[in-house]
Amino acid sequence: MARMTSPLPEMMPCPETGAPLRRDTRPFTIRYKGLEATVDLPGYYPESEAESVHVGDDMAVADEALRFLKERADGVPSPATIRRIRTKLSLSQREAGALFKVGPAAFDKYERSLVEPSGPTSQLLKLLDRHPELVADLRSGDSQS
Repeated sequence: MARMTSPLPEMMPCPETGAPLRRDTRPFTIRYKGLEATVDLPGYYPESEAESVHVGDDMAVADEALRFLKERADGVPSPATIRRIRTKLSLSQREAGALFKVGPAAFDKYERSLVEPSGPTSQLLKLLDRHPELVADLRSGDSQS
């Protein structure tokens, strides 16, 4: 069932000062281990450079950029990369969870950025991205155990 969301109001008072804040997007730089990315961050902003207020999914764009930087710096695959590899391997989320021995809901959690995959799961994802034919070997190994 789709979640109904109402449009956000154009203005809101600052919770601390009562000053008016206007709905807008502004550049925001995320830094992680010497890497950086700048995103257009939605939120409520004052006329000055004072603090902003973010509601609902406003921070999702920053979260996604941070996951991208973590992928580059630490090799932890982002939710988009995990979804791309799983789809490339023609696996449902449940099938991928069974094949990787991580549980039926693990890939749903990885792809929604609720949980990061473990090191071995990340490594196996990278290996299967480069050598998708190995999925057949993993499946046949399941039937032999």
